[in-house]
Amino acid sequence: MSAYAALTGAGFRAQTRDKATLFFTFAFPLLFLVIFGLIFRGQKIPETGRPYISYTAPGVLSWGVANAAVFSVAFTLMRWRGSDLLRLIRMTPTKLTTVLGSRYVLALIVVAAQSVLFIAAGMLPVFGLKIDGRWPLVIPVLVLGVTAFLSIGAFVGNLANTSESVSAIANCMMVPMAFLSGSFLPLEEMPSWVGTLSWALPLRYLNNGVSDSLTGSGSLGDIAVAAGGLAAFTLVFCLLTLKTFRWSNSS
Repeated sequence: MSAYAALTGAGFRAQTRDKATLFFTFAFPLLFLVIFGLIFRGQKIPETGRPYISYTAPGVLSWGVANAAVFSVAFTLMRWRGSDLLRLIRMTPTKLTTVLGSRYVLALIVVAAQSVLFIAAGMLPVFGLKIDGRWPLVIPVLVLGVTAFLSIGAFVGNLANTSESVSAIANCMMVPMAFLSGSFLPLEEMPSWVGTLSWALPLRYLNNGVSDSLTGSGSLGDIAVAAGGLAAFTLVFCLLTLKTFRWSNSS
């Protein structure tokens, strides 16, 4: 068995055995979908005439995917560096790219499971999410979203030395971003400055891409803009991580 396959299998078993990880990856974001779906059940956005669920389901899905990506890789890098595992990897034939690649595959598996769960829940009669015919376009958007937020998580994990600092930095980024990017409430119902500010946040692009693909709320050009924004954030945070990467806490 290759090192890549072994690492991927070990990571998968570790994630599925950790009940807390499973809860915060799947059940916790789904709880937001249920809460907002029931609160705004049957209601429409006055400005657009579209049902709330066409905003909340893609928005909560995007936030759940982004949150899982950031926290998973941030905690992993922090632990590996703290235990000097990164320095050991550096001295072995196994490349760091192989190790991180295994985490990337795990993240894609998680986003696939999250997407099926969230979309299926949103389509229940109690919520009534309607899927557009071009829904397959959500797949490359989600892949780009996972890649972007994994790069953000890698940057966070490179900065933090403790689990407390990982949680503090990641939450300070992800919680405000969820509200300012329209994951929970449509930006049309917020002050205009929030909509302007949201263009500087990667979650806005993921929200837009997922919503436009799933519900047909935007054009192919809008989806391309969302994909381009996610690719740009990926490049920026990858460069930042490579520039500041530390193999150990003492380096």
